[in-house]
Amino acid sequence: MNEIKNIRHPEKVNKPDKISPSKPPWLKVKAPLGDLFLKTKGLLDDLNITTVCEEAACPNIGSCWEKKHATMMIMGDICTRACTFCNVATGKPKILDPSEPFRVAQSVLRLNLKHVVITSVDRDDLADGGAEHFVNTISSIREISPQTSIEILTPDFLRKEGALEKVINAKPDVFNHNLETVPRLYPSVRPGARYFHSLNLLLKVKLSDPNIFTKSGIMVGLGEDENEVFQVMDDMRSAQIDFLTIGQYLQPTIKHHEVKKFITPKDFEKYKSVALSKGFLLVSSSPLTRSSFHASEDFEALKKARLNKNNNSNN
Repeated sequence: MNEIKNIRHPEKVNKPDKISPSKPPWLKVKAPLGDLFLKTKGLLDDLNITTVCEEAACPNIGSCWEKKHATMMIMGDICTRACTFCNVATGKPKILDPSEPFRVAQSVLRLNLKHVVITSVDRDDLADGGAEHFVNTISSIREISPQTSIEILTPDFLRKEGALEKVINAKPDVFNHNLETVPRLYPSVRPGARYFHSLNLLLKVKLSDPNIFTKSGIMVGLGEDENEVFQVMDDMRSAQIDFLTIGQYLQPTIKHHEVKKFITPKDFEKYKSVALSKGFLLVSSSPLTRSSFHASEDFEALKKARLNKNNNSNN
């Protein structure tokens, strides 16, 4: 029984191994070893802060933590979904820690963050999917570190009536919810989610408060084709999404979804060019792009892009 409890992905144990091709040179990154990396890790450990950087085995953890950038993951480290691409542990989560919003805010202050990204596990076990916990975290950060802009990366709040509205009313600066992949692959990649529900969630955010930047991302290399990616771009623009991120899917373990293809840097540039032509304010598209990679710089670029668009509309 204890062995089962210690397995991160018990639902995948009996699945066949899935072998991916070897990584190409452009995906090789240095192991994180610098002093600032260790200092950031020490501070987060002291405050008992969970990060998606560690839990999802992000390849950018070294470069981000060297800059004191970390994406904080609230509501525990166990997810109630079992997406086949994700390295976050699955199972039965613990009860919410009411002190966590304050501890997250303290870490934002101690790291002197100009911009912070807050994400979470899915909490289908909670009546509101954890919406109130998001609200409390945003409120705590605003109280302790009012100069910090706040970006949230939320679950889909599927079948959680009124949850989304709570979070919108907390007025984060950026509301991110990732579509993750093309609709055809949802049954095999994101089986617990619904593509059009996620799209509609982002549209509701924009219609409720046009001042909130909306953001979404997809992984490529899961078996999608180019035209499907272009269609997702069109769907996102129909939902008035401001910022699109596209990155290479990397397989966490041999029990996870395999990498079908490594997309070349040239093809990522093509995706960026096409996406910008469709009207996104900002596009980040590269092999190592992840939702919150360079989030602080991207937030400044978003504000500038919106201002330029508004100025051009007035001329």
